[in-house]
Amino acid sequence: MKVGLLRAVGVATAVYGVAVAALPDLLARPSGLVDGEGRTAPATRISLRPLAWRDAASGLAMALAPDGPALRTAAYVRIAADFGDAVLLGATLPGRDRRRKAVAVSVGWGALSVAGLLARGRRGNGVMCAVEAGPLRVRR
Repeated sequence: MKVGLLRAVGVATAVYGVAVAALPDLLARPSGLVDGEGRTAPATRISLRPLAWRDAASGLAMALAPDGPALRTAAYVRIAADFGDAVLLGATLPGRDRRRKAVAVSVGWGALSVAGLLARGRRGNGVMCAVEAGPLRVRR
């Protein structure tokens, strides 16, 4: 597990979540959730803020969780959120181009967390190193 990568993804996600909670237009505009004049409806702002806080909370968990099972669990939650966003936004956003971009961004962030879980850390002497991915532990 690459703890540094997981922590970096967590910090970036938390910062983005706080920013979108404060300014929902940061997510609404690129997602096409604005009117013809580029304004975000109050109902859309209300709907985006809980998603932003989800990102802030899950990112903070990745940034602060102790190394080991707690960090793996935080990463699993983040991966589920990112891949869930890819499915839901990819199916529902207005415009094919926006849907493709949302899927690419969501899958990309989820893939970073997966890579962080599956990559080998710097433990051991390099001869025998454990690869940990949730309940699966493989000795090489």
